[in-house]
Amino acid sequence: MQITDWDDAYQNGAYIADADRLVAGWAERADTFRTDHAGQELRYGKDSRQFLDLFRPDRALRGLTVIVHGGYWHKFEGRAFSHLAAGPLAAGQAVAVVTYTLAPEARIADITQEVRRAIILAAQKVPDVPLYLTGHSAGGHLVSRMACRGVLPEDVAARLAHVMSISGVHDLRPLLRTEMNAILRIDAQAAADESPALQTPIDGVRLTCVVGAQERPEFLRQNDLLANIWTGLGADTRAVHIPDTNHFTVIAGLERPDGTLTRLLLDQS
Repeated sequence: MQITDWDDAYQNGAYIADADRLVAGWAERADTFRTDHAGQELRYGKDSRQFLDLFRPDRALRGLTVIVHGGYWHKFEGRAFSHLAAGPLAAGQAVAVVTYTLAPEARIADITQEVRRAIILAAQKVPDVPLYLTGHSAGGHLVSRMACRGVLPEDVAARLAHVMSISGVHDLRPLLRTEMNAILRIDAQAAADESPALQTPIDGVRLTCVVGAQERPEFLRQNDLLANIWTGLGADTRAVHIPDTNHFTVIAGLERPDGTLTRLLLDQS
């Protein structure tokens, strides 16, 4: 299928029924989660958005999960998605939910480095356990960047048990053709440097690319693209389409320990 309108290709809300209600529901459930679970704010930098919230389980520790939020790199914050920690937390994971500086104040390369620093800090605070990374949309891109060779320090990369990108954009070059790029400020070089699909993965890294089966065709393409390319570059990859879910509903699978995404992330299905 030839795409001529790239702004439309990356438009989600206009094609999802009750989109505003779904987005409002994220904040409500996130607030409820933080009321019920005390998190520790940890700062990985001096700027206002350079922090993560760390939640520790009340049962035997089985690993560390890091969650990176979406919003096309220029919207939201980690605390709007605190509720996504619920599933891994109940499964015995310590969970770090990352907030980062948004575009246009930060370029995507800057955000990549912020997420890197956040993961290093979380790994220091929760040592000696397997590390799981997951993120949605822009967050899916960012956790995939962490699986690229040379991004994470070797000692942290060695702890990676699984990276799960949810509805990620892995080749940034089409975004050069969107009006949104006035905010993102991506040029051709940055698109190449920050596209996981154009980078080499950590040898043997395990990557699952997850997408809602009812998402826009471009998100289905981007999801399968990375799993396909990295298979030939030494990564252990898998592409999964979650039935009856779209770009806004697919992430609900992290909200319960028996949720589809929780089980996929922690290798329980």
